[in-house]
Amino acid sequence: MKKMAALFTDSAREFKNVRTICLCGVFAALAIVLSYVASIQIGDYIRIGFSGLPNEFVDFIFGPAVGSVFAAMLDILKYLLKPTGGFIPGLTLNAFLAGLVYGSFLYHKPIRFWRILVMKLVVGLGINVLLGTYWLSQYYGWSFFLRLPDRLVSNLIMWPVDTVVLYLLLKVFERAGLFRMLGIFVNGKKK
Repeated sequence: MKKMAALFTDSAREFKNVRTICLCGVFAALAIVLSYVASIQIGDYIRIGFSGLPNEFVDFIFGPAVGSVFAAMLDILKYLLKPTGGFIPGLTLNAFLAGLVYGSFLYHKPIRFWRILVMKLVVGLGINVLLGTYWLSQYYGWSFFLRLPDRLVSNLIMWPVDTVVLYLLLKVFERAGLFRMLGIFVNGKKK
């Protein structure tokens, strides 16, 4: 518990850095652009998209405090820019929680495939499937248990895909020295 508190405190200190705010702005713009141009819809329930990757980079670079606030604010901003349906605050809470989980798994830790695999499973099943289905069923009047299997299948299909994509991108950035070039500290060392 002490480690988690220290991790969150270190991440919260990132808010004081102008570089953090600037990079978050760049990642937010990238996420918005990717949400418009880099999505593939397969059927009613499976969408392959890359707009979540900038969120995950923010979580990796700046940790759970910055990542969770960034994810929630970006969720609201995306809705304001392109409202589809009504605003569901529960889904913004999901974005906040996902940022918290991703940041906790990635911040100041080495890039490991198993870590990303477990992290994606926790967010996919716990937040997207259970909580997401709950919020949507409350808003749309769906039966929770009728929608749960579809959402479970789509998240299980995307779990390995999302894991591999994030792992490979983080490794490419690390090997190319892009984190070091941006002055980003990873795993307690300047990468």
